[in-house]
Amino acid sequence: MSTATASVDYQSKSLGVETFRYDNRIVRAFAIATIISGIVGMSAGLLAAIQLFYPAANFNLDLVTFGRLRPLHTNAVIFAFVGNGMFMGIYYSMQRLCKARVFSDKLSWINFWGWNGIILAAVITLPLGLTTSKEYAELEWPIDIAITVVWVAFTVNLLGTILKRREKHMYVALWFYIATALTVAVLHIVNSLAVPASLFKSYPIYAGVQDALVQWWYGHNAVAFFLTTPYLGLMYYFLPKAAGRPVFSYRLSIIHFWALIFIYIWAGPHHLLYTALPDWVQSLGMVFSIMLIAPSWGGMLNGLLTLRGAWDKLRTEPMLKFMVVALTAYGMATLEGPLLAIKSVNALSHYTDWTVAHVHTGALGWNGFLTFAVLYWLFPRLYDTKLYSLKLANWHFWISLLGMMFYVVPMYWSGVVQGVMWKQFTKDGFLQYPNFLETVVQILPMYRLRAIGGALYIAGTFIMAYNLWKTARAGKFVPEVEVQAPAINKHEKITGNQDPWKHRWLEGRPMLLTGLALIAVLIGGLVEIVPMYLIKENVPTISSVKPYTPLEVVGRDIYIREGCVGCHSQMVRPFRSETERYGEYSKSGEYVYDHPFLWGSKRTGPDLHRLGGKYPDAWHYNHMDDPTSTSPGSIMPRYPWLLTRKIDSNSVPSRIKALRRVGVPYPAGYEHQAIADMQEQARGIVANLEVGSIKSAPDKEIIALIAYMQRLGTDIKSAPQEENKTAGATNPSEAKN
Repeated sequence: MSTATASVDYQSKSLGVETFRYDNRIVRAFAIATIISGIVGMSAGLLAAIQLFYPAANFNLDLVTFGRLRPLHTNAVIFAFVGNGMFMGIYYSMQRLCKARVFSDKLSWINFWGWNGIILAAVITLPLGLTTSKEYAELEWPIDIAITVVWVAFTVNLLGTILKRREKHMYVALWFYIATALTVAVLHIVNSLAVPASLFKSYPIYAGVQDALVQWWYGHNAVAFFLTTPYLGLMYYFLPKAAGRPVFSYRLSIIHFWALIFIYIWAGPHHLLYTALPDWVQSLGMVFSIMLIAPSWGGMLNGLLTLRGAWDKLRTEPMLKFMVVALTAYGMATLEGPLLAIKSVNALSHYTDWTVAHVHTGALGWNGFLTFAVLYWLFPRLYDTKLYSLKLANWHFWISLLGMMFYVVPMYWSGVVQGVMWKQFTKDGFLQYPNFLETVVQILPMYRLRAIGGALYIAGTFIMAYNLWKTARAGKFVPEVEVQAPAINKHEKITGNQDPWKHRWLEGRPMLLTGLALIAVLIGGLVEIVPMYLIKENVPTISSVKPYTPLEVVGRDIYIREGCVGCHSQMVRPFRSETERYGEYSKSGEYVYDHPFLWGSKRTGPDLHRLGGKYPDAWHYNHMDDPTSTSPGSIMPRYPWLLTRKIDSNSVPSRIKALRRVGVPYPAGYEHQAIADMQEQARGIVANLEVGSIKSAPDKEIIALIAYMQRLGTDIKSAPQEENKTAGATNPSEAKN
């Protein structure tokens, strides 16, 4: 890339010129997949948004309830839309930055078909309730293995292309691509370690507090290294190309890269402030989150200042309009993220729609608009023609920008309303709004506005799809681009004073740069995670906490299948407003047998950690059949299939065995007794229901779910002060429901 090397003088001998071809076929394939998956993923999100004020929009079908639709939406947008967009931009820019064809065409297509096969598997399994429940990592273990294989293919192709490059200097975009490939691999493998119980059911090897830390170490850095670093690489390539100007500051790009990848990995615990996570880990997450402002804004300013002198192009180049909004949204989101990591702010914002607004500022503005910009730039070049309609592109820009505002502004409003109402006390010291539904009623108008915003954003995407389709029809696809470049001179030396900190020297050694980047991203994770396993005091146990009974295990898995964690938390924070509303604050020792943890990240409904024993069994039965019968005004959908669907008893022994393998102290051979114990506990619940004039067979799923609900938070009632004692391996059949 000429702008990358214009400021450096080289002393090199004359080399022979080589002719080769760039592959555009793989770029086009990922581009088409990006458009299709964007429309599908956003449409799923719109339907989910409608269900939050009109629950009947699920048509009483279990496949499209909010709890199952939400992970489908997030996976489709993150891994399908953004993932395909990322690969599209990388395969195009990588070849041109390296002056080399991709390392292997075969690996390119394995990457494409494998990745989109994984997306198809997600589209099938998530609506079926086959989920781990771990945010942004919901796919079950066979699909996780497929992700690993495909990601290895991509990484080999990336590094192989870099190693065969004809350009000695590695431009900044390539640094970010390398960091993405390495870190996503580490995050995915560590967070996905689990023991299978069946083909599509597994239990993570981590439990409770440790699982929460690993998950949000992954979850936050999936945002960092899947949604941010590769897109920063695309920004560093496509923005200078569109503006016709070199990047504003090479030195700033160096600081931006190394500071970002080192600091980002520490920030995950800020998702768990005021939870049962040890305070020292929470403090580390908060401190490093605040530090992130500097490199993040350094990158944003480097991008915006690259446009100096090119502002006139904004009137004629729609791509630059999208780029400017994308960078602005990136700056807003990366300032707001550290703000939300400050404990006093987080005490108000966490579990509210404020977090939803924050996430969508990044997703709609940064990832969405940048992807649109790259698509508008690529299609005319892939088809050797002009963009079909600048007017339509401008319409897309303004409609989607308006849609984004209609989405995020109401969510900020509703988030603040939620946070304030939850904490409000009367002058006499009582909760002003003790009924959680009082909050829900207040924010329903904001949910309607959000759906309008989502519809506008999707309308803009349809306009883009039509515009790009007409562009392709008007031109002729160029499958390969023939170019010439001199072979790389391994003895080439850099002279002059344009090599700050000898970084040009490092860029000529890609494997060394790769190794140093890997070290930079591993340090934070090791410092935070390893002590959680080596130092026992980080997770004090409670002797009264026992493993779940077989019926409760089944009920918990049904709770996971239905996506209840998407709307309900199981973490009472140590605030008076929460202990008054829910009960005793949550202790880390209560979660030692929770595989996976279910603390949640959003309260559309109330916290459930102290739900056990609060209502009779009949209340839970009626609540799942028709939530409005017990909670007038509820926006929770009905779950009638739970009343008729039978428990899968045959799977219980394998689940007990898998849980024992991950550390739950079930006695050896207990799986042979588990079904009998499950049936005995179920008969007790059926008898309780009969008191409430409800008849149900003991083998229905609702019975198992009631057993789990009635267990929640009850373990410490008998011994609330017994922390720091070792939990014994008590027969779970003795545990009370």
